[in-house]
Amino acid sequence: MTLQPSRDVFITCAVTGSGGTQDRSPHVPRSPQQIAESAIDAAKAGAAIVHCHVRDPETGAPRRDVHLYREVTERIRDAEVDVVLNLTAGMGGDLVFGSAEAPLPLNPAGTDMAGAGERMEHVRQCLPEITTLDCGTMNFAEADYVMTNTPGMLRAMGAMMTELGVKPEIEAFDTGHLWFAKELVKEGVLKDDPLVQLCMGVPWGAPNDLNTLLAMVNNIPPNWTWSAFSLGRYQMPYVAAAVLGGGNVRVGLEDNLWLEKGVLATNAQLVERAVTIIENLGARVLGPEEVRAKLGLQKRAPK
Repeated sequence: MTLQPSRDVFITCAVTGSGGTQDRSPHVPRSPQQIAESAIDAAKAGAAIVHCHVRDPETGAPRRDVHLYREVTERIRDAEVDVVLNLTAGMGGDLVFGSAEAPLPLNPAGTDMAGAGERMEHVRQCLPEITTLDCGTMNFAEADYVMTNTPGMLRAMGAMMTELGVKPEIEAFDTGHLWFAKELVKEGVLKDDPLVQLCMGVPWGAPNDLNTLLAMVNNIPPNWTWSAFSLGRYQMPYVAAAVLGGGNVRVGLEDNLWLEKGVLATNAQLVERAVTIIENLGARVLGPEEVRAKLGLQKRAPK
């Protein structure tokens, strides 16, 4: 594939995530009000899409309660600033084993396994324009934690997304995840126009190097739309890499807490930095209405 730099680029802001970052920065939002306000600020700064998880308002621990998602959704949609809403559907696939010598029973402190319908209930009720589909199972950072998404689970969740008319964002942490995403399209589970998010440098998925990024890009069908991100200090270099490779970009506190060494960032500041990089590369930042037209999205009210 011949790669051409993007001329029109949209920015996704991953607002809070589900990692244990809530006590590492005062800017990581916890409550639905804080998450919505941070998403709105990111939209004002230039993000066309906001990608949202929810957290326990008191502890900041990751949650998947439908009422928290509904409050976030309603607050964002009631705002004066328009933005495309992307809700995660990745929660409910957490498997934590015991020790290497005694893997069973599972560790109840971190294990959270739910059925496809339960994992998708907030999507059914809130009807975001986009929701994520983590297209594979992998060892994920911690010693005994496995991000679990079986082929059967992904087929079931993908079919629900198609039925609801919510565009899937394929979260691809390695080339095999793209392989399975193409299989879902081949089987008719997904329509042949998904959005792909290339997740780089996440232990232990695709390593954080440009050769691997290009291998991932070369495995994306030409009619699909893609975006990419990396973690920590590599977040902004990957803004440039994604634009030069023909894609779109993602920034935000889910993936990186720092604006520069010793300076904690807000979501809006990270988006502003991404806008500067994109424009300095000669590309134009797209707004939410342009993204809806590009991706075939329809803004709807919650059920």
